[in-house]
Amino acid sequence: MNRILPVIAIVLALVAAGAWWLTQGGQTPEPQQTSVSATSGAGVDAAQDDAAQGDVIEMVLGDADAPVTLIEYASFTCPHCATFHEQVFRSLKADYIDTGKVKMVFRDVYFDRVGLWASMVARCGGAERFWGMTDLMMKTQSDWARSGDPVAITAELKKIGRLAGLDDTQLQACMQDEDKAKSLVAWSEKNMGTHDVKGTPTLIINGTKHPNMSYSDLKPILDAQIGG
Repeated sequence: MNRILPVIAIVLALVAAGAWWLTQGGQTPEPQQTSVSATSGAGVDAAQDDAAQGDVIEMVLGDADAPVTLIEYASFTCPHCATFHEQVFRSLKADYIDTGKVKMVFRDVYFDRVGLWASMVARCGGAERFWGMTDLMMKTQSDWARSGDPVAITAELKKIGRLAGLDDTQLQACMQDEDKAKSLVAWSEKNMGTHDVKGTPTLIINGTKHPNMSYSDLKPILDAQIGG
């Protein structure tokens, strides 16, 4: 679980960086011969809820009428979140989301400007590309998130965006959108305040807050809610 940074510090870090790291990172390596489907992670019965809060879209996966709503508060740079995605989310999706039992909501948390940049790229293609890019970002987090070099980080994020079908013009526009960055940070802070989120990943299951847990611990909680 990571400590939440003050929101104003994140915004100031983004603004202070200006466009330098974007323009310096303009020349990026060609993407590897892998691909991210525009609907990767969506599932046959998944429904994306595009209802925006202000100009921020809530990223939702699963049946809108599912008996259980699970909100995950996560950061793209949080190692525990990457582990949760790899060890819990995949089984959760197969057993509960794809079967219409659970609707999952992913809410971004920003510890640092790198996490904010990643979120802006993941959201750049809209809800239909978000889950595929999130999957790849979490899977490769250790490769891109901790290099310490803003140019290298943005190059890797752009590579992920291109694998999802976005071009450099789209990615540049998304990553330079300071108004969207400020909206995302304000939206995240409001959400965290609502559920008193102190670290990630934090789970809200039908309104009740739970800490990070294994899939074996999560299953009985979900089953109890479904059975009830």
